[in-house]
Amino acid sequence: MNPHQRARIVGGSADHVRVLHGSASMINYLDALNAWQLVADARRATGRAAAASFKHVSPAGAALDGPLDETMCETWGLGTARPGSLAAAYIRARDGDPRSSYGDMIAVSEPVDDELADLLGSVVSDGIIAPGYAPGTVARLGRKKRGRYVVFEIDPTYRPPDTETRAVFGVAIEQDHDRLPITAALLRPVDGPALTSASTTDALLGMITARYTQSNTVVLVRDGMTIGVGAGQQSRVDCTQLAGSKARTWWLRRHRSIRDLALPTDLPRQQRLNWQIALAAGTLTANQYDELTELLTRPENSHADRERATWARQLAGLTLVSDGYLPFRDNIDIAAEHGVGVVVEPSGALHGDTIADACRELRITLVRTEIRLFHH
Repeated sequence: MNPHQRARIVGGSADHVRVLHGSASMINYLDALNAWQLVADARRATGRAAAASFKHVSPAGAALDGPLDETMCETWGLGTARPGSLAAAYIRARDGDPRSSYGDMIAVSEPVDDELADLLGSVVSDGIIAPGYAPGTVARLGRKKRGRYVVFEIDPTYRPPDTETRAVFGVAIEQDHDRLPITAALLRPVDGPALTSASTTDALLGMITARYTQSNTVVLVRDGMTIGVGAGQQSRVDCTQLAGSKARTWWLRRHRSIRDLALPTDLPRQQRLNWQIALAAGTLTANQYDELTELLTRPENSHADRERATWARQLAGLTLVSDGYLPFRDNIDIAAEHGVGVVVEPSGALHGDTIADACRELRITLVRTEIRLFHH
């Protein structure tokens, strides 16, 4: 994981995963193998091409093939062209949190085609895992990062052993591999309208994303893509707040005042994104605000803050998935403020009735499952 450590594969069989280019680190392997499981599960559950953008063993974003909005087309320089299903899935995964996706490990559920390889030539990424590659795409991808880009190929038919083992500080721990299929049969509405086909798909994608995200985890999904992942927090309400703030930032990036921010035309895309995200998230320091003001080629509209606040309140149609039960009502109140209409959580909370009452009061459909999805 660090330059002062050495690493090697010492057990199991690695025949199902091959490094076609580059030299993979331990983190590369952990990201790639977790990300592959996510997209493979998503493909099986929904029948749609899936992509994930991983950073430090959690997804910055995950998505299914679907439509691209104007902001995505502008951000990724697509013009009016409609990309194929695999490129669309990755654009949607990366657009969920493009600041976090910088330098990601990519996973896609289908073999990499020429279109996706061309797209990846313009993004900063560390590597990719896929079940195959069109002729010539490995060589093109291998030129990224001055020839250090890591290209993994995975056997999509591989199924892991029944048990998995982890050794930590001289202690080896074995547990059953988590094989439970994620299907719509797990979703049991407690109160509220029945789930639509779209909200069922969002719930499945949210559960699968949570399954491969460092716990505690809350995932917000909209239209087949994650737009807020709150990962690895000790308090679940912090997960909900973090996921909600990321979702609101994603939504505010769609406001015209953010999209048309008068940044220099020669500013690299990632720097442009970073300024847009910082402004949308409201995280600019005083020095950064002064720097941005000097950078703009024309001043912002004096009413922009008020207009953005109005726009933020219009965010709706989100599905919240929690990898563990929601312990207190504060999670539901925060979810409602961020446009959540469906909450999916495991049953078993001591204050479960309070959660159900809050959802009923705020007109949120509550869905409970019988499974916990912790991942470490």
